[in-house]
Amino acid sequence: MELPVVWFIIVAIFWIGFFVLEGFDLGVGALHRVVGRTDIEQRVAINTIGPFWDGNEVWLIVGGAAIFAAFPAWYASWFSALYLALFVVILGLIARGLSFEYRGKVDRPAWRATWSWALTISSLLLPVLFGVALGDLLHGLPINKAGVYTGNFFDLLTPYGLFTGLTFLSLTLLHGATFLSMKTSGVVHDRARRLAGRLASVAVLAVAVFAVWTHLASDKSVVPGPVQFLAVFAVFAAAWAVRDQRDGWAFTATAFAIGLSAASIFIDLYPNVMVSSTSARYNLTVDNSASGHYALVVMTVVAVLLFPVVLLYQGWTYYTFRARIRGPVADAADGSAAVDVPVALDAATAAPGVDPVVAPPPERG
Repeated sequence: MELPVVWFIIVAIFWIGFFVLEGFDLGVGALHRVVGRTDIEQRVAINTIGPFWDGNEVWLIVGGAAIFAAFPAWYASWFSALYLALFVVILGLIARGLSFEYRGKVDRPAWRATWSWALTISSLLLPVLFGVALGDLLHGLPINKAGVYTGNFFDLLTPYGLFTGLTFLSLTLLHGATFLSMKTSGVVHDRARRLAGRLASVAVLAVAVFAVWTHLASDKSVVPGPVQFLAVFAVFAAAWAVRDQRDGWAFTATAFAIGLSAASIFIDLYPNVMVSSTSARYNLTVDNSASGHYALVVMTVVAVLLFPVVLLYQGWTYYTFRARIRGPVADAADGSAAVDVPVALDAATAAPGVDPVVAPPPERG
């Protein structure tokens, strides 16, 4: 296999890994105000992703860096086309990071509510923007013979790209809800499980339409390919597992659903890396946009040495923080009021920058 093809696969793996890993913490960020009606409940939800969110974002950084190093022509055309959208993405990533760091710095309701809204809005916006960006690669953007983007901001908002963004939003919300069901107990767990049941129906419909549309966007038959079929099957399996209250299996199925959906774009995109809607002659391909042979050889050696280390480190992190986050227990009378608040995550085990959840002192008298 030639090195440009190998690096196209590696880039695809980085983006798939990003959606699988960052997908659930984007979902949790978007849903934490829905599953948490009090400050402590919201902190329980946030603390489920406290040890993971910054490590998950590394996959995005490495994915972009891999395109820059392995396919400089692709990087130049795609990122210049997305210039304004990338500015919004950066603002969203900054807002998410600051919300984790600053939400617990001041003990005032207005302060916490402001940062909670920043986390919610940015977590809703980011999967849509990433989905639009990937969808536009396959749908095509106006680029000329020199690979220069000739359109404007509104040319980025293609129907397929927008629907891809909404599909990934539905998947991240379901992914986040199943993660919360698996990682929490008490009232937050109960609400997340009920919410996952509602979100599953939307995700099933979205992925089914996305699978057909993706195959059509690549000028192939209306019948989806094997990967699209597997994505649809995975989201159906997730809905089934949610119904049967199998939290671990539901989360596993949503991980496959979002990963396979991302993979289907890259599979139908190959051998192109960016389609030109101006003329098929101007398409950027794996061969005409790749770096030189020596650069790819050096990058391959580095990837072989360091990629297993990254996987081992992240695996160790997930193993270390595998326990459920204990939260308020639902009142048996109405299923909503908290009657007991055990310690969910104390200051010794909280991730840096994450507001620890500590039980309030018992009432006297």
